[in-house]
Amino acid sequence: MAKTETAARHDRSELDGTPANTAPFPVSPDSPFADGYDIASERDALADLVVAENQDQADPRWARFVELRERESELRRSTKGETRRPVPAPVVEVRTASRAVKLGQLADATPDTMTLHTKDAYRMFTGRSADAETKVPPIPGAKRFAAVLKSIWHLSANDNPYADWILIRMYEGLAVIRAHLSRVITAREEAIDLLKRKGLSLSVMGSRSPKTVELGFRSPYGYATAEVIVEFDYYVRMIKTLIQKDRMSDEEGRVAIRVVGREMRALFLEPIRWERHLLREEMRQLSRSDFLPAANETARQRVRAAVALFGEVPRKIFTGAETPRHSRRRVKLTDGELRLLEQASLTAAEVPQQPDTELL
Repeated sequence: MAKTETAARHDRSELDGTPANTAPFPVSPDSPFADGYDIASERDALADLVVAENQDQADPRWARFVELRERESELRRSTKGETRRPVPAPVVEVRTASRAVKLGQLADATPDTMTLHTKDAYRMFTGRSADAETKVPPIPGAKRFAAVLKSIWHLSANDNPYADWILIRMYEGLAVIRAHLSRVITAREEAIDLLKRKGLSLSVMGSRSPKTVELGFRSPYGYATAEVIVEFDYYVRMIKTLIQKDRMSDEEGRVAIRVVGREMRALFLEPIRWERHLLREEMRQLSRSDFLPAANETARQRVRAAVALFGEVPRKIFTGAETPRHSRRRVKLTDGELRLLEQASLTAAEVPQQPDTELL
């Protein structure tokens, strides 16, 4: 099989001294490629480029898009004419049962699904694609948001403090929205229960033909996002029920839905810029060791770029005192290493102001 451009870059990394154990792309344990290339995650993250009729080669993700196309061709060639046969389950003798047995990875027995009743929630989930003819810009939805967080979640395995930081911020943002929706829904349900005690029974409306979608998320953050979408769907159903049954005015209902919708879209938009920069080839190697005094000039350059783009990472996150709810970081620090992180400077040296594209 022909060597891909990514594989060539990996070979070059061995020659120029960059860490060979840090992949220049998102990786997944269930990848069909030997180097772990996560093709499903990249398809999600680059969905707008994949479906566009005229791809923009000036897009900063263009190299990733080309790599995706190469990988897809590679996968088609490797599977062409291949016949899959059922593999019998391995037989384990009783006398060896106490030894470690190599088992396959856990997988969902049945597809995970989400059922939505409102167009508002469905559009919030799918987002909107760009339209070149009408020059309508894309609107990222929950699906794109989950794909971005998955890429950053994989990046956290590189001991990247900025990956940890954005994961913490985005999960907190989801929790805030979910808590707000829950409070409003609870208050409205109590009002409906009060009417029921008085003799007027009202039910929350549902769609005659709800839409059920398969989730297939491969990171915990996808499911956290789906929970917010389901909560928003029920919230919209509740608001529209109250309008229909004269518990709210039309304008009050529209404002209630619009305000929450704006908060969610703002949250979905925020991590895209982080992903775009953190997954650039020059920045993928960023790790906590880059901030230490022994770091080389290339590492210091990455630190300067990160601080200029995103600001100074909080010390608690940098030392690991505060961690994301879900992270792929697997680092056990000695007391000496922890002291180095506590003493490391998190502020980049003063450099002239430069555009984002010229920071590296």
